[in-house]
Amino acid sequence: MKFARLRTAQGPRPVVVSEDEAYDLAGFLGDITPKTVGLLDEAAAAAAGGRLDAVDLAGAVFEAPIDRAGAVIAIGMNYAAHAAESGSAPPAAPVMFLKTPNTVAAPDDPFEIPPGAVKVDWEVELAMVIKRRAYRLAADDDPLSYVAGFTVADDLSERTYQLEESGGQWSKGKCLPGSTPLGPWLVSPDEVEPSALRLRSFVDDDPRQDSSTADMIFDCATIVRHLSRYLALEPGDVVLTGTPEGVALSGRFPYLKPGDVVRIEIDGLGGQTHRMVGAGPA
Repeated sequence: MKFARLRTAQGPRPVVVSEDEAYDLAGFLGDITPKTVGLLDEAAAAAAGGRLDAVDLAGAVFEAPIDRAGAVIAIGMNYAAHAAESGSAPPAAPVMFLKTPNTVAAPDDPFEIPPGAVKVDWEVELAMVIKRRAYRLAADDDPLSYVAGFTVADDLSERTYQLEESGGQWSKGKCLPGSTPLGPWLVSPDEVEPSALRLRSFVDDDPRQDSSTADMIFDCATIVRHLSRYLALEPGDVVLTGTPEGVALSGRFPYLKPGDVVRIEIDGLGGQTHRMVGAGPA
């Protein structure tokens, strides 16, 4: 099933889509948060059983599909061609970096480029939302059973901060507020084949990235299992799985500037559109 959070005058409203009909989850869950994300299977059953009120999605504006996300954990250089355009060899093990939780934003909100940020880049990525604690998974554990669903993410990055002012790590260039637009949909694992999804990005309707998650070096199950060796993934954590080739860092395209419109999409998961804007008065 597909889950989402709608922006309304009364605040966010969680919904679930079952057989092309949307249903209100507010009375069942309150909201989709780290505390309730493990209940989405029960919410889906309630929708299928006709126990929820229908919702009209016409004109809907989407929030990020989870409120108050926990850790935002990202995997770098997970597509060989992107590693090459970044000037690096494909990694022998997953490369992890962190983004702050306040980077999570609604999928279609504008992104503010702050003063001094001159190398803002786009990165379409498949993201996972964790539904239960995953730590030191056993050999017979199914890593994807710890995943509540899959969604679309744009790992917006400032390359000067990431590579030239980093001090040896990447997170300085990955933590601008709002730099992880997420959503619109959180799609349950039973409806997704995460290793065969087409990902695309566009800037002002000009194509930039066009690839498939089949090209990932480390698939989603491998990423969850690997991360669980080093840290505890908690409910509501977001895991970004890497981006394919076709970003500005390659030197083939200009970096983003105010007025540019970025559109990203992943088959079966939906798409986002966000306009770059300049910072207002301090």
